Amino acid sequence: MFCRLLTPLIVLLIPAASVLAQSSLGDDLPRTEHGFPDMQGYWTNASQTPLQRPSTLGSKRYYNADEVEEIEAEALQQDRQKTAPLAASRELPQKGGTIRFQADENFANTRINLMQVNGEHRTSLIVDPADGRLPFQEGWQQNEFYSKWLTTGAGQFDGPEMRSPWERCFFVGGQLPPMIAWTYNANFQIVQTQDYVMIMREMAHDARIIRLDGKPFPEQLYQWSGNSAGYWEGDTLVVNSKGFHPQSSHLFIRSSQQLEISERFELISDQEIFYQYTVTDPGIYSRPFTVEMTLSRKAPGEAIYEYACHEGNYSLPGILAGARRGEVESLLNATED
Repeated sequence: MFCRLLTPLIVLLIPAASVLAQSSLGDDLPRTEHGFPDMQGYWTNASQTPLQRPSTLGSKRYYNADEVEEIEAEALQQDRQKTAPLAASRELPQKGGTIRFQADENFANTRINLMQVNGEHRTSLIVDPADGRLPFQEGWQQNEFYSKWLTTGAGQFDGPEMRSPWERCFFVGGQLPPMIAWTYNANFQIVQTQDYVMIMREMAHDARIIRLDGKPFPEQLYQWSGNSAGYWEGDTLVVNSKGFHPQSSHLFIRSSQQLEISERFELISDQEIFYQYTVTDPGIYSRPFTVEMTLSRKAPGEAIYEYACHEGNYSLPGILAGARRGEVESLLNATED
């Protein structure tokens, strides 16, 4: 799929104020005409910090200054190597070898910075459980749509329904923006009215509408990004979401139809939003888990561009056509034998 990258090469995240304290802006907190904290504009959550902590780090929550310098310097060096001119004397690709999306990786932005929250350079976005890992329960695959379907004998390429929502352009960056910190296109736009908050992500150009009217969730209405309802708790926007389509299970956050997500957005400076969410899904996880990150305002003049996922999605028809061709060839070979 083709997408235009707008995010700058290096995104600097300013250390966040204490997430337990009130906004550092005090009485200067910018507000909308309706009196709510004004979070409108363009934001990014880009960083090289992974969702899950490497298991070798155990309960290590953050890096020290020397470790941060070393990790970010290594990422910068890797980016320089990636953008360096290729040697004319390099070997030709192997005939019949696997063709990867190396060109996309070479043009994608390399994230240099680590996610900084509450003054800490985090080792993972997950902060609870303490090990920074997804708390999968034993046998979770029995409750996850795609894993369960495969146990029935269905093939991964039997039809478009067996491919992920990502490949089908329903949504890309996790069940809700801005849950996942992508390595590219990790940009968002927030628009507020008195009764709604809209968050649109650049990745797949997905617009999420959060209602603030206090009405109950509609029953038996399942959507790709669920149903989101929010309210203001002081100057913090609290959003609860449920009613997710069973096929919303994502590569990074597996889910069942029992998925519920609770989010908190707090404007802690003119340039930063403290963002926290908790995922509860007893069909997949043994306990809820919580993620924290900083959303940083993009520089003046920067915006987001249309992703045009469907318009550039030539891969899915080719994948399915290739599977059908493989089936035909298998039948022909069996007939010849």
